Amino acid sequence: MEKFFEKEIELRYFEMNKFGEASPTTILTLLEETAADHCYSIGHSLYDLEEKNIGWVLISGIIQMDRYPTYKEKIKIRTWLSSYTAIKGIRENIIYDAKGRIIGRAKGVWIFFDIQRRRPIQILEDIKEKWSQYEELSTNHDISKKIETSDSLQLIKEFIINRYDVDSYQHVNNIRYLQWLIESIPEEIIDNYFLHSLDGRFLAEAKYGDTIISFTEKDKIENSKNENSFLCSIKNKKDNKVCATAKTIWKERIKL
Repeated sequence: MEKFFEKEIELRYFEMNKFGEASPTTILTLLEETAADHCYSIGHSLYDLEEKNIGWVLISGIIQMDRYPTYKEKIKIRTWLSSYTAIKGIRENIIYDAKGRIIGRAKGVWIFFDIQRRRPIQILEDIKEKWSQYEELSTNHDISKKIETSDSLQLIKEFIINRYDVDSYQHVNNIRYLQWLIESIPEEIIDNYFLHSLDGRFLAEAKYGDTIISFTEKDKIENSKNENSFLCSIKNKKDNKVCATAKTIWKERIKL
């Protein structure tokens, strides 16, 4: 039985940003696709699980990128489960370039979920047996720690949840939260820095037709260390409930 699952990928043109490199949302999409392929490889594809009204939902995670791959570059994503409880598993990921150098790492806590009843359930024993457990960590970062945001968030954007924002679980896809978060980051940061780290917590569901608000402010603690860091809170406008919180760190883009 393999300890981990690997997927090789060649980056495509439509996955690039204006700098000719994969966007952060592209990387998150590829991580999700690799996790889906890992499910498929053990005979429990996401579609098979959906027929039983069950699936996986991400509740917290971090991605750390040293650089983003460019057009036509080949990368490899290695993924595995480092631990389980009755209802959740921790998925580890390492991203390699074609020369085997690590360019990114990611970790996420995934809950096994009853789609119809909207609550966690016990992971199938067959999944645990076939995936086994490989205790090595991709990163030591603590993704259980609460991300604190203040009430004085300064940069604000509003978005209406459209049909394409909702996945087959009738659940706003996690990648959409990243897109909404980036929209409220100042343009000068987007143009001169790259997203080095995103640490997020998903706290409540939002539904099709809801209006969500993305609030962003500078993280005073991290910025005292000469980091360009921002705190973000995404709320549902109708009840002011916090759907997600995140902390991002941006590193200066080296212009060639």
